Amino acid sequence: MIRCIAIDDEPMALEIIKAFCDKIPFIELSHTFTQVSAAKKHLKSFPVDLIFLDIQMPDLNGIDFYKNFKKNAMVIFTTAYSQYAVNAFNVNAVDYLLKPFDFIRFEEACNKTKDYFDFSKSRNSVESNSLYIRSDYALVKISFSEILYLETLDDYIKIHQIGKKPILTLMSMKKMLEQLPDNEFIRVHRSYIVPLNKIESVRAKSISLGVTEIPIGTSYEKEFFKKYTIQNF
Repeated sequence: MIRCIAIDDEPMALEIIKAFCDKIPFIELSHTFTQVSAAKKHLKSFPVDLIFLDIQMPDLNGIDFYKNFKKNAMVIFTTAYSQYAVNAFNVNAVDYLLKPFDFIRFEEACNKTKDYFDFSKSRNSVESNSLYIRSDYALVKISFSEILYLETLDDYIKIHQIGKKPILTLMSMKKMLEQLPDNEFIRVHRSYIVPLNKIESVRAKSISLGVTEIPIGTSYEKEFFKKYTIQNF
């Protein structure tokens, strides 16, 4: 069950969210608030998994509130203003519901939340076999087995997949490595991460992934050959 609250200065908007939540079996809406200050006080004693959060409110902007929110809770922004979309996803919103939204769109956002919630709970489990990244204002699930290699492009990472188009996500290489299983992926260059089981051959300072050649950086060479040797012998 995903525990949640809703914050919106419009009581009618909260009534709609409550009615929609009642139709989602895995969503438990415990409280609604028309003031951010009251919600903040409540959350200090009663943490939740998810917040439905309006953006433009009299006492505080919803995005600013969530930026400074220290608890580990997901957020779905609900707003009548489309211009906030980029800022919303920059603070890792699960979804962005533009008012007026219908139940089908609301249910879609809740299903995304459940997928991410289940993934977050299992990410440290051996059963976890995928990661979630944000791309084009959407939460995208990528199976580890589908990754051919990862390439950094300035502040973005380009995820090359087998038989699919590459996906761009705003993330550092360090952060990406934290999301990947250490025994399956390795950084081989300042610009590249590769899955060990996709390596077809290694010659001099070059890795072959089929038709793709990846260079091995000097500072990564020792660690790569150590791990690659253990993996193959």
